[in-house]
Amino acid sequence: MSFYEGYFTVGDMAIQDEEGFYYIVDRKKDLLISGGVNIYPREVEEVLYTHPKILDAAVIGVPDPVWDESVKAIIVPREGAELTQEEVIGYCEGKSAGYKKPKSVDFLDELPRNQY
Repeated sequence: MSFYEGYFTVGDMAIQDEEGFYYIVDRKKDLLISGGVNIYPREVEEVLYTHPKILDAAVIGVPDPVWDESVKAIIVPREGAELTQEEVIGYCEGKSAGYKKPKSVDFLDELPRNQY
């Protein structure tokens, strides 16, 4: 993550259609760095996908004043499933290195998708 010409960039790749709408199509950077350690979001997502109450997941790096970036999970629970941040973080315990587990979790009804 960085600043470019006065704007904060998040590292996503986007396209703009003829009507001026933007669509996120990929990650520019497929890793985040937390405390000097490389973390690949896809590895964390693969752990999250094995949770029986998780339908969809995305992992991103968010600014952290101590670690530079920290791991944030955005989770779509399965229909009717109740999940808490603590449950999601606790589920990741022991399934990969401790520094890879999310430090925070947001919940959405669905992750935005587009035709690209």
